[in-house]
Amino acid sequence: MREVARGLGLELEVVARPYAGVRGVWVREGEEVPEIPREGGFKPLPKRWVVERTFAWMGRNRRLGKDYEYHPEVTEAWMYLGMIRLLVKRLARAA
Repeated sequence: MREVARGLGLELEVVARPYAGVRGVWVREGEEVPEIPREGGFKPLPKRWVVERTFAWMGRNRRLGKDYEYHPEVTEAWMYLGMIRLLVKRLARAA
């Protein structure tokens, strides 16, 4: 994998989760895993809610509610149209 990244001129950094029960903590390869205190209760991951919110916006478009397109390019085009619709709606409200 590193050879492929080097051949493409990309920088690759391998990270690993210290253990499965902890989310959002990554360590570089060869580094020691820090001790993390366990906290109770639900805490959303920092970026995950942004992705989930975007999926919810896309799901409001009837055509994107289910993935039944044969070609992935068609789905991609509909996703662009859905986001364009959302952004135009926001711009119209702001004006």
